[in-house]
Amino acid sequence: MTTELRRLRNYINGEFRDAADGRTIDVINPATGEAYATSPLSGQADVDAAMDAAEAAFPAWRDTTPAERQKVLLKIADAFEERAEDLIAAESENTGKPLDLVRTEEVPPMVDQIRFFAGAARMLEGRSAGEYMDGFTSIIRREPVGVCAQVAPWNYPMMMAVWKFAPALAAGNTVVLKPSDTTPASTLLIAEIIGAIVPKGVFNVICGDRESGRAMVEHPTPAMASITGSVRAGMQVAASAAKDVKRVHLELGGKAPVVVFEDTDIAKAVEGIAEAGYFNAGQDCTAATRVLVHESIHDEFVAALAKVASETKTGAPDEEDVAFGPLNNANQLAQVTGFIDRLPAHAKVEAGGQRVGDKGYFYAPTVVSGLKQDDEIIQNEVFGPVITVQSFTDEAQALTYANGVEYALASSVWTKDHARAMRMSKALDFGCVWINTHIPLVAEMPHGGFKKSGYGKDLSAYGFDDYTRIKHVMTSLDG
Repeated sequence: MTTELRRLRNYINGEFRDAADGRTIDVINPATGEAYATSPLSGQADVDAAMDAAEAAFPAWRDTTPAERQKVLLKIADAFEERAEDLIAAESENTGKPLDLVRTEEVPPMVDQIRFFAGAARMLEGRSAGEYMDGFTSIIRREPVGVCAQVAPWNYPMMMAVWKFAPALAAGNTVVLKPSDTTPASTLLIAEIIGAIVPKGVFNVICGDRESGRAMVEHPTPAMASITGSVRAGMQVAASAAKDVKRVHLELGGKAPVVVFEDTDIAKAVEGIAEAGYFNAGQDCTAATRVLVHESIHDEFVAALAKVASETKTGAPDEEDVAFGPLNNANQLAQVTGFIDRLPAHAKVEAGGQRVGDKGYFYAPTVVSGLKQDDEIIQNEVFGPVITVQSFTDEAQALTYANGVEYALASSVWTKDHARAMRMSKALDFGCVWINTHIPLVAEMPHGGFKKSGYGKDLSAYGFDDYTRIKHVMTSLDG
């Protein structure tokens, strides 16, 4: 007996619709490896329709007052809370994540982040008006940029959608958002929720593959392209946007160093690092997966971490005591497996290192030691539940190793020495430095990196500012 697949549809100009040419792709539940829905494979006609809708809706949305936009965003946050269980179910089916983790670790922050940007809508600050030339008064206007083309990733489909649309709408922009081809379901549920609150055309969602995303970015209508994804994808977006000088916002990969000094409480550090390394199956650009440990405690630390890894459980969304779910898709499982299969002879797998079961895309919590700075698994993003451990001799070498990658998104330092922590936080070339913790985020603080991790900020007033433009207005006092 063949189970009929659910049909997902694009959301354009206030209505759900199929791709104009009828093309679809299957959507796979990563916990089972089986298709549960079909999603539109959007082409140029769909992109054109979404952009036309967003462009037509922009003038009226732009001209709403900050107080009106705040009210709308607060309604959206309330609606998310009311539909929380529906969102949790959709996201878990999308990603295979444990239901309880989505319920406790994703939905509450998402609601809080929407409410933060609701407040930010009323903080469109600029420099004070003044006379900087005799007889003339200058003022600064902060305005929305226009239509925003946004591409969200598959590791946090719902939360990354919030990080995209909330600041954009708060600032007065309209949105065309594309979820990953593997995780469209929860984003379309978000469209249903938001669509009941905002005017038609203000928020649109189109589904599809890389070509669909490329058509969005290359479209002449958007004033801004924002993507959370791989370095390769970010470089392509930046190159494409350069053709018509679009504003670009890139949140790309990461390879976060976790620097553990000899005065650290090993048990506490291991617990925190394992949680931050294996959370979401390590599918997080800020994950604590590249650990640098002082040589004097290296062996003790590795043994303790391997023990915790062996006790950490992966499993289906409804299983009890599950720390994380499956990898998102078959390609990602192959990527993680490939890194382990290609380990050099000097590396040692201390725990894990294998697929779990033969159904779905589960991978065991893994610890690898004995690695060198130029090893592939040190230099490149694994994006899986794999924690590597290197040894260092002193602070200078720790910094050399920590900064010696192309990514620069997040990092952490573990020490009881305050002066050392301050020196390290200054010298670490990463957009975020945590001290004696790793991975907490708050709506009020910026998230974004340097180097090949991209540019622009999510969250915070800085993220809000990214969705605005600055205009100087000068008036003569002579009338």
